Amino acid sequence: MAFGKKKNTESVEEVFAVPQTYTDRHPYASLLSFKGSEKANMKLYASLKEAIPIIDASISKLIRLTGTFEIKCGDAGTEKDINTFLKNVNVGSMSKGISVFLSSYLNQLMTYGTAVGEIVVDGDRIVSLYNADLNSVELSHGRSPLDIVVSCDNGGGAFVPVKYPELILLSTLNPEPDSVYGNSLLKGLPFVCDILLKIYNTIGTNWERTGNIRYAVTYKPQNDGNDRAFAKQRAQQVAEQWGKVMQSSGPVKDFVAVGDVNIRVIGADNQIMDSEIPVRQMLEQIIAKLGVPPYILGISWSSTERMSSQQADILTSEIEHYREILNPVIRKICSLYLRLKGCECDTEIVWNNITLQDELQLAQARYHNAQAEKTERETGGEKDAE
Repeated sequence: MAFGKKKNTESVEEVFAVPQTYTDRHPYASLLSFKGSEKANMKLYASLKEAIPIIDASISKLIRLTGTFEIKCGDAGTEKDINTFLKNVNVGSMSKGISVFLSSYLNQLMTYGTAVGEIVVDGDRIVSLYNADLNSVELSHGRSPLDIVVSCDNGGGAFVPVKYPELILLSTLNPEPDSVYGNSLLKGLPFVCDILLKIYNTIGTNWERTGNIRYAVTYKPQNDGNDRAFAKQRAQQVAEQWGKVMQSSGPVKDFVAVGDVNIRVIGADNQIMDSEIPVRQMLEQIIAKLGVPPYILGISWSSTERMSSQQADILTSEIEHYREILNPVIRKICSLYLRLKGCECDTEIVWNNITLQDELQLAQARYHNAQAEKTERETGGEKDAE
């Protein structure tokens, strides 16, 4: 547009300038912009488990419900040998049994999204299984995006690749594309947990104030001139006597004053806010994210048998998912043990049924199938006889 010509204001839209220092005031903005390192995220998730017991309880329940397993193979002697090894293998310096190793491994996986372990070998035998500390381990891509390099702290703050990567056990939970780290089961909960902790902290503060009562003692001078002239001195006397009465550790004493003295409990007119509904809303979000039915945690939100059965089915699928993640780790340990023994045979991991209720349902299903087959045979026999 040439200078000096009249601007066509009818076709020009209004434009509002926005300051470059303006920031969004959405309460979720700080968490959306948080991009901490993996080490910072680990500290955050560990703090959530410590601050909110229901998170720790849910993860512990999932680990215990994962259950135990046995190894099956073609040779009975080899099968007995490898199961005995798995029950008695050293874990760290204080424990024995692969179940202890897998419990710590799965706890690490759920909490931080990544779990790292190691098979400790001495010569031609496995001497121990070791759960690595994620703070002393660093993961990165190798020569290609399909290779993962596991590095450990050399003691001086620098991370160097491990010497025998084939002995490393590594699992990730729901990793992002092209990421070497997994996502914690607690991802998405910091905002909800922050609100819940604020409510809990406020409840504690309010009850502390309610239990430790504070008083407001008010002295009102009369219209008398002498009373007004000595109002300050009389107020000081009232304060001194009231202080002596409240600080006395002996028998209960009465406070006697002359004049218009008003004594009130500070905050007596206010009511403590009902926290049941907001606390339940936050706990529902946490439990939904963890995938644990409320009744397993002792929470009776739903008491119908139909809903409990559906929640049990959902929990079963969650546990099956964690078992599938653990299967490659178990196969790698068993495969190395058999190779060191000079044995080559295929192994099968047979997990136990998740609950006794599942075994009862399977037995009932087999019973009904047998009844159906019997009825079909009897019906078929009668038709043939005709």
